[in-house]
Amino acid sequence: QARLVESGGGVVQTGGSLRLSCAVSSRNFKYYNMGWFRQAPGKEREFVAAISWSGEDTLYADSVKGRFTSSRDNTENMVYLQMNSLKPEDTAIYSCAADSGGQVRGWISSTERGYDYWGQGTRITVFS
Repeated sequence: QARLVESGGGVVQTGGSLRLSCAVSSRNFKYYNMGWFRQAPGKEREFVAAISWSGEDTLYADSVKGRFTSSRDNTENMVYLQMNSLKPEDTAIYSCAADSGGQVRGWISSTERGYDYWGQGTRITVFS
């Protein structure tokens, strides 16, 4: 079992930055691939970014590539999503997710089915 709690959401102007944090309560965190997903009002949840269990590999959606950066601290059981050059279309509820089989899997999933633990989400609003 793992518990995920996101923080860092808020309201920001177009072009601004925010950093999301995800605290993971699990002794096995260092073996988990971690993902970020978002759901905008009236839309399906979509993949944003992911980072491998070791932190050596990352994966990003085309819509955020070059603007968002995922990182992790395995000593603190934390995952981060640095979001720069924010746009109104980034407005959504952002959730972190854990793939407990990440180390065994050997690759990073960009689909919801690849993750078995989820946080409640944190809201980001970007205004123009």
